[in-house]
Amino acid sequence: MQLFYNPNIHENTQQFSFEKEESKHIVKVLRKNVGDLLHITNGKGWLFTAEIALANINNCLANIVSKELQPKRHYNLHVAVAPTKMNDRFEWFLEKATEIGVDAITPIICDHSERKTIKPDRFDKILQSAMKQSLNCYVPKLNEAIAFKDFINQDFKGDLFMAHCEETDRKSLKQQLKPKQDITILIGPEGDFSTKEIDMAIKNKFIPVTLGSNRLRTETAAIVACHSVAFINETDNRL
Repeated sequence: MQLFYNPNIHENTQQFSFEKEESKHIVKVLRKNVGDLLHITNGKGWLFTAEIALANINNCLANIVSKELQPKRHYNLHVAVAPTKMNDRFEWFLEKATEIGVDAITPIICDHSERKTIKPDRFDKILQSAMKQSLNCYVPKLNEAIAFKDFINQDFKGDLFMAHCEETDRKSLKQQLKPKQDITILIGPEGDFSTKEIDMAIKNKFIPVTLGSNRLRTETAAIVACHSVAFINETDNRL
């Protein structure tokens, strides 16, 4: 199944048209014609089946023939991660985290951050593409970049973790994780969190954790965290 994305479709939509670029892809590249079926999501959980009514390379028109709201995961994962110095590494994280499973991503600007700006438009496109590739009907929410001190003082729900590399009292993330729990996890920059940031997080009830014995890059650590949460929940599903 090939999945298309259109954020403007809602559960009461009956007919819609694709933009020019997607229309050309559907008609000229995929060679779809009148009567062929397409699968579309709005990124909010709805999976639509649509029948092509007009196969025009500039304006492909389709009628909704069925719809189904896909169930959400029984946990919510929010990853707050410092943008990496090289944009392509952060983009790789966005893609893989979406494929594995993440609900919200917040770029946090830390004391040791080498990159303090992001490109939200490009990042959103990467999230959308990864959602379609993995046949997921929920696109992760990309929040605006925020200073660590401002992020940490918000109200959070669920379990709170901070992964850092300081040789202090840290618990194993995999031993701390419980299935069916909302989770927020902090991943620091290449230079790690500062001592001040670690203290601030602990005061705000974040549990310091380790992701293993190896020292990981920022984007790798974030992916390991995502996979650990997904794994503990998948294991629970099989019981």
